[in-house]
Amino acid sequence: MLSVHPSIFDFLEQLKRNNNRQWFSQNRERHYDIRKLIKTYGKYIEGKLQKSDSIEKLKIFRINNDLRFRKDKTPYKTHFSFFYVRKKPALRGGYYVHIEPGNSFIGVGFWKPEKEDLLRIRLEFEFDADEFRDIISDKIFQNHWGILQGDELLTAPRGFPQDHPNIDLIRKKQFLFRKSFSDEEVLSEQYLDNIVKHYEIIRPFLDYMSSVLTTNTDGESIVPALFILVSD
Repeated sequence: MLSVHPSIFDFLEQLKRNNNRQWFSQNRERHYDIRKLIKTYGKYIEGKLQKSDSIEKLKIFRINNDLRFRKDKTPYKTHFSFFYVRKKPALRGGYYVHIEPGNSFIGVGFWKPEKEDLLRIRLEFEFDADEFRDIISDKIFQNHWGILQGDELLTAPRGFPQDHPNIDLIRKKQFLFRKSFSDEEVLSEQYLDNIVKHYEIIRPFLDYMSSVLTTNTDGESIVPALFILVSD
């Protein structure tokens, strides 16, 4: 059974104490080997997900910080992370994995919805949010993922009544779920398969949001039909 190697935590802990280019240059080969391990874990999870979902790609984030807009000028991240993009246009959302000593977690949801997508979600909640509430209030769902998170407006967005019964959802600017793991859990033999289990449990949320974002307010599909030409 595949499990996360302790050398990853060792590397990140040392990097946190020596977050400079000289140290990193001296440990470049070490980083290269660990990044290969991260890719192996990412591919393992992707293979499991593909059995019940449709993943377009695995994106492994670089360890270099983008310093252009950061006050903190440390050159390197002290974590490894990767992200799965579900296959568009029919499926939306994705899955995120973050590995960091003392701060490992997985996340699912919609971090920065486009303006049009956010309006479409709000219009859906204005019409009816019962199905969405049923999904996120399911006992098994909540035991694994907890409650809906994300930034929200202090009041109703323009064009929506402040006394609407679903205003708590309409005010949302993000729709996120996060699950934290201890270092011991990350290094356990069950960790990678446990991630897959959590992603399978939260899939009804992603499928609901995909359904909303691929239809108009009349429930009609806005996804272009795909034509497959089969030769005789």
